Amino acid sequence: MNRVAVIGVGITKFGEHWDRSLRDLILEAGIKAIEDANLDGKEIEAIYGGTMASGYMTKQEHIGALIADYLGLNPIPSVRVEAACASGGLALREAYLAVAGGIYDIVVAGGVEKMTDIQTEEVTVALGEASDQEIELMQGVTFPALYALMARRHMYEYGTTEEQMAAVAVKNHRNAAKNEYAQFQKEIKIEDVLNSKVVADPLKVFDCSPITDGAAAVVLANMEIAKKYTDTPVEIIASSHATDTLAIQNRESLTSIKATRIAAQNAYKQAKVEPKDIKVCEVHDCFTIAEIIAIEDLGFFEKGKGGIATLDGETEIGGKVAINTSGGLKGCGHPVGATGIKQAVEITMQLRGDAGKRQVNAEIGMTHNVGGSGATCVIHIFKR
Repeated sequence: MNRVAVIGVGITKFGEHWDRSLRDLILEAGIKAIEDANLDGKEIEAIYGGTMASGYMTKQEHIGALIADYLGLNPIPSVRVEAACASGGLALREAYLAVAGGIYDIVVAGGVEKMTDIQTEEVTVALGEASDQEIELMQGVTFPALYALMARRHMYEYGTTEEQMAAVAVKNHRNAAKNEYAQFQKEIKIEDVLNSKVVADPLKVFDCSPITDGAAAVVLANMEIAKKYTDTPVEIIASSHATDTLAIQNRESLTSIKATRIAAQNAYKQAKVEPKDIKVCEVHDCFTIAEIIAIEDLGFFEKGKGGIATLDGETEIGGKVAINTSGGLKGCGHPVGATGIKQAVEITMQLRGDAGKRQVNAEIGMTHNVGGSGATCVIHIFKR
């Protein structure tokens, strides 16, 4: 297997882009990544683009061809990758495998979603299609409801509190306030979360990631040629993908995501590292309880102790492990197909020393991208 490095990154501001189209967002992120990699575009051999529901939300399918077309990269192969909210992470993995396997030397992995072109109720249905359509969606179960069930069980088994979940949102908004690309750049307090409107008890508005437009892209290269283009390549030292049952009723547990545990175990083995070696990690906090479950499943904290650790500040910048320095899905925003790539952009910036006010002193970083309620998990580990 060839060694693979990130040599360029690009990202749009995340938020509500009423005056911009899907292709506008793709174009901005793609051009930024190519320029950051010091390429003129002719060196790129393939594209892997993650998007979950472009057909439903923007009436535009055939995204692979669209990306190549509007970036002026025809006739190279360009593939759309879909894995619900893990579409971006899986696009990154497919790009990584192509370079690691020697098929290509330089490729682009990107992610995009334009979610504000339809009503909130329609977005809820689109996201719900990542659950089990017959068992969950058609019975009226939304994603907030699924994660609310997980939260209630976690509270029952481990004594996790609403205040501890609120601490996740407070920390992530604090980080987002330092991120120029974040959707929300305003700090909040625990009381703000606790007093916000209930969405699916015990989850409230401020426990939930928002509806977001945005795109992100990274350029990957064979490490042998990476230094031809950059002095600060960031190596991908592990790429792992696992799955679990689509419906949560068939899971081993409601307080742990098996796909995360398996993907993490495989990633640590590939990278020859342990959880204690990871000093910065972007996890999939689609809801505050999701971050608590993730930091436990990834081995950063004992099962049942994630909420306590968060409230005690152990996941802050400067804590035991800095979680979601970008602001996460909660603060930075969650354009579902772009999230996995945004995570890679953030970790690359951290390891290159380009993260500004949210900079962490780290040699190794990780991304954790989940599809649906946990049926897909993609993990990458990066090294400076």
